[in-house]
Amino acid sequence: MTDPTADRPDIRAEDRTSDRAPRRHDESTDRERGLDESADREWGLDELADAYAYPAGEATWLRANMVSTLDGAAHHDGRSHPISGDTDMRIFGTLRSLADAVIVGAETVRKEGYRPAKARAAFEARRAAAGQSPAPAIVVVSAGLDLDFSLPLFTAPLTPTLLVTGAAAPAERIAAAEKAGAVVLIAGEGATVEPERVAPALAERGLTRLLTEGGPRLLGQFVAAGALDELCLTVSPMLTSGDAQRIAGGSALTVPDRFALTSVLEEAGFLFTRYRRT
Repeated sequence: MTDPTADRPDIRAEDRTSDRAPRRHDESTDRERGLDESADREWGLDELADAYAYPAGEATWLRANMVSTLDGAAHHDGRSHPISGDTDMRIFGTLRSLADAVIVGAETVRKEGYRPAKARAAFEARRAAAGQSPAPAIVVVSAGLDLDFSLPLFTAPLTPTLLVTGAAAPAERIAAAEKAGAVVLIAGEGATVEPERVAPALAERGLTRLLTEGGPRLLGQFVAAGALDELCLTVSPMLTSGDAQRIAGGSALTVPDRFALTSVLEEAGFLFTRYRRT
């Protein structure tokens, strides 16, 4: 079911924001106030943008943004809307507005009808000062390029859409993508994309502040390749049971990859966590 107000029909979209904002818990503030509930206050978009700013001094930085229930479900009935909340949507939009590019898998584009990212007035000055385009580019990772190039994502983006594929991708599909206005990048010698080459390929075009919204299969590939720098995970205070997919799919790592907690925000029982590679 399509949500006409969103860049994709998932309710965790940048236009669907709330006036509420979370409390922040990190090591320093926890020590200073002992998690005093009287310190609760609302955060504005500028404060959220500062809290989620990309780290300085990094050549490239790939972060993921996902939501999960207490029992590990990444969706309910195929959508993240039922397990999301107002502040989750607000942070979703903030993360998009900080990124040079938003990376998504082809299957997610096909299922959810991705549209071009929009420019947001609240972040216009910040993006201009950072030398960014008015809106982030959408980057679609696809081996076979089995996509509908008549969609607005390819024909009418504010910032040109990029396609990342392998060197053995069908030549006729590459030609069709380029005819529609997409920019095609090669990040793999064979028929598939090598996840560890995606960020360097985008960096060559000046796109270094990267955000992936999945889906779980693409996120699993980035995790398996050791290419993910940061995970922004919303922990929803809900239980769903069932067999819903986790936030990352694919083959298991031989040794779990340890990440360090960077910060935690809280609002209405939702935890908005940030973890980065150690």
